[in-house]
Amino acid sequence: MSPMKPSNAEWLGEIPEEWSVARIGDFYKLRNEKVSDEDYAPLSVTMKGIVPQLATAAKSDDHNNRKLVKKGDFAINSRSDRRGSCGISPYDGSVSLINTILTPRGEMNPDYYNWLFHTEQFADEFYKWGHGIVDDLWTTRWQEMKSIMIVSPPIDEQQAIANYLDDRCSKIDAIIAEAKASIEEYKELKQAVIYEAVTKGLDKNVSMKDSGIEWIGKIPKQWKIARLGRGLEFIQTGPFGSQLHSDEYIEDGIPVVNPANIKNLEIKIDNKCTLSTEKANELQQHIMTPHEIVFGRRGEMGRCACVPDDGKTYFCGTGCIRMRCNNLLYSDYLILFLSSETAKQYYELNSVGTTMSNLNSEIISATPTLYPPIDEQRNIVSHINEIVPKYDNLIIEKQSLIEDLEAYKKSLIYEVVTGKRKVVA
Repeated sequence: MSPMKPSNAEWLGEIPEEWSVARIGDFYKLRNEKVSDEDYAPLSVTMKGIVPQLATAAKSDDHNNRKLVKKGDFAINSRSDRRGSCGISPYDGSVSLINTILTPRGEMNPDYYNWLFHTEQFADEFYKWGHGIVDDLWTTRWQEMKSIMIVSPPIDEQQAIANYLDDRCSKIDAIIAEAKASIEEYKELKQAVIYEAVTKGLDKNVSMKDSGIEWIGKIPKQWKIARLGRGLEFIQTGPFGSQLHSDEYIEDGIPVVNPANIKNLEIKIDNKCTLSTEKANELQQHIMTPHEIVFGRRGEMGRCACVPDDGKTYFCGTGCIRMRCNNLLYSDYLILFLSSETAKQYYELNSVGTTMSNLNSEIISATPTLYPPIDEQRNIVSHINEIVPKYDNLIIEKQSLIEDLEAYKKSLIYEVVTGKRKVVA
């Protein structure tokens, strides 16, 4: 390891003795030419670099209000809400005016600086030089950016560092991609186990019959199929929006259960989304009791959970529906059925609303529902509770691996581009 020296730039820390420090403006010059996206293909500046314009990108009828980007230019989004969106352009094209376009000058390796500019430490420094009224509109212009101090290793080291990081990070990315694929596979296997149990039962040798519903198929002969309403004591939609406003929420009161609070068949409390006892009592018909089911009727279909018997009071939010089973349905079995792909297909086909899928008590009550004997419902739940945690644990292990690798990758990049970890040229 070569001797180190202070860089005199806090975000860089110590650097190798033979490296120098200079301003970004010494390495890049500004390209600030307005063009039309009818002449130059529209591009998007993303965290993964410069790509053909994304389908999700905001479009404008003002085709001439774009910035020119040439192949080899470096583009960076100037706004803090697009943190980390930058890269070297592999294309000639045009980008939104909120981006800063830089052209390399003099002897330098753009690939090395591309890695440097993708570090979290540079992102922090970049936005520290910005200005604005609120955080998400905080902007760093070229006038400020050009004065930011960056390192300048010898040119041969710049190339060696870029090559090293290209190789090491591509290998790390491959392992992360494999782990993400495994997570999706485990999720699919978990859903398959649940689907098979709640629609076919546990006995592989039982006689089957046609359910009469194409997307359910055959079911055990002794099972019944009927509307969900047949197995409910009651079903009730949460309060109208006019009855409960978000500005009436307090902290650490009675938890309000909205669709966002239902995750993985459990209620996740948000302590900032709660009601005073007085407000809850004013709308007491929406206070839930243990073992009721709360069901998200907006957005993602199939979100539901049983209200726990934990001594707390829970309030059914505007975007949810509460229901209580009668003696034909076991509530833990029902939430498995309601969250299954079978039920989700029904809700997707029958939901209402143009911008967001919505369900009402009539649609939910009409859900074609399977009714195994009540003892079999309990056995199905016990079986799933024994099997599913194995998949959940595998998913947690892979997620932990991904988090560790991503943290290691960030640390590796920073240490290498600032010379704290030596790369042989």
